[in-house]
Amino acid sequence: MRDVLDDLMARWQAGEEIGLGTVVATFRSAPRPPGASMLVAPDGAAVGSVSGGCVEGAVYDLAQSVVASGAPVLERYGVSDDDAFAVGLTCGGILDVYVEKVSRETFPDLGELAADVEVGRPVALATVIEHPDPMRVGRRLVVRADRAACTGGLGSTRADDAVHDDALGLLAAGSNATLTYGPDGERRGEGMRVFVWAFAPKPRLLVFGAIDFAAAVARVGGFLGYQVTVCDARPVFATTSRFPDAHEVVVDWPHRYLEAEQAAGRLDGRTVITVLTHDPKFDVPLLEVALRLPEVAYVGAMGSRRTHDDRMARLREAGLTEEELGRLSSPIGLDLGARTPEETAISIAAEIIAGRWGGSGERLAATEGRIHRDLDRVDGAS
Repeated sequence: MRDVLDDLMARWQAGEEIGLGTVVATFRSAPRPPGASMLVAPDGAAVGSVSGGCVEGAVYDLAQSVVASGAPVLERYGVSDDDAFAVGLTCGGILDVYVEKVSRETFPDLGELAADVEVGRPVALATVIEHPDPMRVGRRLVVRADRAACTGGLGSTRADDAVHDDALGLLAAGSNATLTYGPDGERRGEGMRVFVWAFAPKPRLLVFGAIDFAAAVARVGGFLGYQVTVCDARPVFATTSRFPDAHEVVVDWPHRYLEAEQAAGRLDGRTVITVLTHDPKFDVPLLEVALRLPEVAYVGAMGSRRTHDDRMARLREAGLTEEELGRLSSPIGLDLGARTPEETAISIAAEIIAGRWGGSGERLAATEGRIHRDLDRVDGAS
């Protein structure tokens, strides 16, 4: 929903009735992940995508029908080869799409949820997409860390409590998922499926070293959806004019800044750290801190093979274990033959993406089997 939220809010505020289709589960090589949405407006406009073009036409027609009837629908596309071909799902994937009507009447809490998303407050939206009682399909619970601040409801206190706890876990991970429960929220049961959009703040990309490569990494990081911070101890180089694509430019000693961010709770398992200084007085103290952090997604450091060997020796002298050193990606990036700062930034981004999704970094033409890997998602979605 995040990708269409601005358009959805504008039409919701105008009092329109909108059809909203959302991918809630995927199997095999479906082109869009759970949470991808497409809205269909009363004037016929379509915004967003649920399949990269494969099934948009079918979902468009279904959304118009749902708006007219008011009854939400959970539809599966691509169950068989014939069905896949009929809707254009030629990639062979399978996806479940939940289509609902959104208006001020059906979703009065949308404005407050959008306000939370706008300012970066963690918030989740849980929607019943399947239930033995049709009257409970479409019920919503807006989940916040403070249980008293939650709004809406899924039909019972037991269900609300169970989904609230699980949604907080998804918020911490920054992932969307379909959760399965018994009809009244029983954890070991089946019958009720709830889709949770986790509107967590953007993951962070920390770029240490105010050099020309850092400007390119900041630009690519912003494009990938990261909240980008550039940090360097030298005020003459760490300026917003040199890094216009960074969300924040900080003048501080890198290791001191990272320690402060950790103490403040502003790092998590999605945080990416790139060390581009290749100067021991900056990067060794910084890496001592970074490689001992309990949860970050990636730590990479730039430098030649000689710089890498010297850096590793210094880190061992500082007392880092082999396990801690094993978390370091150095020299940073994948072997793309990159030369320019922009090409190097793509190399670094490619390694980050491969680590996030379990990619090998090989050419797809040289591999066999499925393109998209299975992810550890609730309800078996991948």
